[in-house]
Amino acid sequence: MTEWYETLDGLHARAWETLRLGVDNPKHPARLPNFATVSPDGWPEARTVVLRSAEGASAEVSVHTDLFSGKVQSLRANPKASLHIWDSEQALQLRMKVEVSIASGADTRQLWGKIPDHAQQSYGVTPPPGALIDGGLDYVKQPDPDTFAVLTCRIVQIDVVHLGDDHRRALFSRESNWAGQWLSP
Repeated sequence: MTEWYETLDGLHARAWETLRLGVDNPKHPARLPNFATVSPDGWPEARTVVLRSAEGASAEVSVHTDLFSGKVQSLRANPKASLHIWDSEQALQLRMKVEVSIASGADTRQLWGKIPDHAQQSYGVTPPPGALIDGGLDYVKQPDPDTFAVLTCRIVQIDVVHLGDDHRRALFSRESNWAGQWLSP
C-alpha cells in the first residue's frame, strides 16, 4: 500500500486536509500559521494568525485581522504574503505563496455577527495595534465592526515537505493547475 507522502496526489490531498483540520480543530498545528509580509520600508515581517477558512476548490484560505494592524499596511503596499505551517506529528511543512485581498466594512458585516463576543475583542483596540503606549496595559479593547478585516489569501503556490525517513518535497502551483512537481528536499 502506498503512503500519502509517496505520491504527488497524496501530498496535495494531505496539504488540503491539513488546512481544513486547522480551520476545524482549534488544537491542530495548522490552526496557527505564520503569516509573513514585507513592510512598506522593505523589512520582512512574520506573525502568527488564526486560520479561518480553507477552500480547496478556489485554492483560498482566510484569516481575520484588525484593519489598523501593521500587516494591513504592509499588504496595501504589497498584496503578497507567505503562510507557513509545521505539523510535527505528520513531519509535514507547508509553505504557501499567496495574493491577498482585504475586505472590511459592509463587505464583512454579515461575518462580524457570527464571531463570538470574546473573539470580537480582538478588533477595535485604542490606540490601534502597534502604537506606542506607556505601560503594558495602557490600551482599551472596544469591539468595533469597522476595524474588522478579512484577508482572503489566493494561493499561488504550495511547497510541501515531508520529513520522514526519506525526505520528499513537491511544488504545486495554480499556474500548472496544481499538477505538482517533485523538488529536491
